[in-house]
Amino acid sequence: MEKKITFNELRKIKDSLPDGSIRQMAKEFAVSEETVRNYFGGANYENGKAVGIHMEPGPNGGIVLLDDTSMLDRAKQLIAAEAV
Repeated sequence: MEKKITFNELRKIKDSLPDGSIRQMAKEFAVSEETVRNYFGGANYENGKAVGIHMEPGPNGGIVLLDDTSMLDRAKQLIAAEAV
């Protein structure tokens, strides 16, 4: 499922993740930790892969179109679980 989100919102979600969440998500999605970081706006393509995000210039860091929201949804679950 596609979703549009601002780059700043995407980075805020990444920055709100509990410790160890990047590693946990990498294992769950069977990808490298750098690939998870790339999903949230990173740009290390030597050690990680592209993950279906498309960025366009604009306000709040620009607009990001996510091809698949699985990692975003999982990140929100991890943040919500930490808040309880």
